[in-house]
Amino acid sequence: MTTTGCLPATNNDGIECDADRADRMTAPPPQMIQSSTMRVLSGIPLLAAWLVLPAWASDHNPPPVQPATAFADVEIHDAEKVAIAAEPYETKEKEAIFKVDYLSHGVMPVRLIVTNNGDRPISLRDARILFQTAAGEQLQAAEPEDVERLMTRKEREGAKIPMPGPIPAIKLKPKASNKDIEDDFNKFEYGALVVEPHTTRAGFLFYDVSQLDKPLKGAKLHLHKLRNADGQELFYFEIPFDKYLQSKSSQMN
Repeated sequence: MTTTGCLPATNNDGIECDADRADRMTAPPPQMIQSSTMRVLSGIPLLAAWLVLPAWASDHNPPPVQPATAFADVEIHDAEKVAIAAEPYETKEKEAIFKVDYLSHGVMPVRLIVTNNGDRPISLRDARILFQTAAGEQLQAAEPEDVERLMTRKEREGAKIPMPGPIPAIKLKPKASNKDIEDDFNKFEYGALVVEPHTTRAGFLFYDVSQLDKPLKGAKLHLHKLRNADGQELFYFEIPFDKYLQSKSSQMN
């Protein structure tokens, strides 16, 4: 994909508003993007155990929405009254909210939080949100089919455990199915075209960093072509992930 494409299309993960409720009720509804080796078993008792393995948990939900200023890795434009934060989900513990283990396939989920503290809406209709590597390469956010291509056929279809004699092989649940990927993108991907006054919008973007050894070090989230209510382009945002890494390091000390 090119690095100049628009935002991927799907639902955002939540809203937090602090404007007067009456003002909000008179505003038009927000526009949203529509988009997008185990060993052979030797006995029947073990077979029964495999057959009752629990399915994936169904309570994978987005984290609560907070203002961008509540995050360590934030850039604030006081004059424009806009704050944007980025939070990488770079650990197994954090990415457990998803159905798919993206990190093991070289995909970095990054949560984008956009807070509009002004009195007029801002538009992300034409926005470009790119992962800029330490070497300066700009990566477009991945689509579900991009993630699917990074996974092997066995991972998508599920492995089989051979059984002795006439007993049919046991088919294990796939590590990540195409449906799981689609479900994650539908639920979590950032998708707000408009951020209303005194409102926070948040959601995830997924970047293919499979060719990078240390994807966050020296990298930045680069945003431009955001516009105010008059159509004027806001000053670009450049959020360095080193700030997030430093904050994480200080919390561990």
